[in-house]
Amino acid sequence: MPDDYKVTTIASDLKSPWSMVQLPNKTWLITERDGHIVIAKNGQQIRVKLALDGLYVAGQGGLLDVVLAPDYSVSKEVLFTYAQGKLNANRLVIAKARFDGEQFSTPTIIYQVATDKGTPQHYAGRALVLPDNTLLFSSGDGFDYREQAQVKTSQLGKVLRIKLDGSIPEDNPFSQHENNKAHAVYTLGHRNTQGLIYDYDSQQVVSHEHGPAGGDELNYLTAGENYGWPVITYGKDYSQARISPFTKYPGMKLPSVDWTPSIAPSGMAYYGSQHSSFTSLQRHALITTLVDKKLYAVNLANGDFTQTHVFPDITGRLRDVFVTSKGGIAVLADGSDAKLTLITPE
Repeated sequence: MPDDYKVTTIASDLKSPWSMVQLPNKTWLITERDGHIVIAKNGQQIRVKLALDGLYVAGQGGLLDVVLAPDYSVSKEVLFTYAQGKLNANRLVIAKARFDGEQFSTPTIIYQVATDKGTPQHYAGRALVLPDNTLLFSSGDGFDYREQAQVKTSQLGKVLRIKLDGSIPEDNPFSQHENNKAHAVYTLGHRNTQGLIYDYDSQQVVSHEHGPAGGDELNYLTAGENYGWPVITYGKDYSQARISPFTKYPGMKLPSVDWTPSIAPSGMAYYGSQHSSFTSLQRHALITTLVDKKLYAVNLANGDFTQTHVFPDITGRLRDVFVTSKGGIAVLADGSDAKLTLITPE
C-alpha cells in the first residue's frame, strides 16, 4: 500500500459537507447540507446558495450528492440529490442545474421518490451515472419504515434507476409492474446505501450501506435482486434487540462483505486499472468511514475482499472520497468545520 504521498488542503471551513466532484478544469464543487455549493480552485473558495425547491434541512436531510452529467463538457449540467418537504412528508429528489463557472441556474427537479416519509433520517441519496447514461441512485428506508424495503411498490429502501430526463428505462426489472411506483426500482432490500460505484474492470455495480448496530454491507448489485433488509442482517437494533433471526433466506442475496461491529461506511470511489498514481490501489474500492474514522481500500480483484487501512494521516469522521482523472484521491471530512484534502504521490 502507498507509503510516499503528500496531502494538500483544497478547501476548509466547510459546513456539514456531504459530497464533491472535480470539473474538467480542476475546479471542485462541494455540497453543504444547508443548500450551499462551495466552489474551490487554486486555493480560493466561494460559497453560493442553490435555489432548491422545497429543500428540507433536518436530521440527515438537506443537499446531499453532486455528480456531473455525462455530457457536462457541452451541457454544463450538474445533478444533485436532496431532501425535499417537511417533517411529516419528505422525500429524496433528483435535480439538475447548469453551471457557468460562477453561478448555477435554478435547479429543475427531474425525479421525486414516490413514497413520502415522516422522519428526517435515512435518505441514502447517493447517485451514479452508468456507462449507458442512465442514473442509479439510492433511497433509504426512512429509519422507521424498514419493512418497506421489501415492498416493490414502495420506493423506500431501494436503489432506483432512471434516464437523465427522469423517465424510466424500458429494461428496468419491474418496468411492466401494474403499479408505476415499482417501475424505477433496480434493486430492493436496502437500509441506507451511501456508496455506489461502477467497477469498469469487472463491469459491475458495487454498493455499500449502513447497517444498524453492526451489519454494514458491501454488495454487488444485479437488477431485480433482493438484498435482504430487514429480513436478513448481521446487525442488531440500537437497543441491542434482535431485528431478525435470519442471516440468510431463500431468494435474498448475501453481502460480499459484512462489517460487524459497524464501521459506518459513507462515501466510496473506485480506483481502477486506468489510474496509475498509486498502482498498489488499482482495482480497490476506497471507502470513507464515520465511526472507524479511517480510509479503507478493499480489494475487488482477488475475491477475498482484503481490507487495508490506507493513508493513516487522514483521520476523523470522513464523509466522502473521490478519485481524480490523474489518480489523486480527494477525501472530504464531516462536520461543522470540515475540509477537503487531496492525496497525491510524493
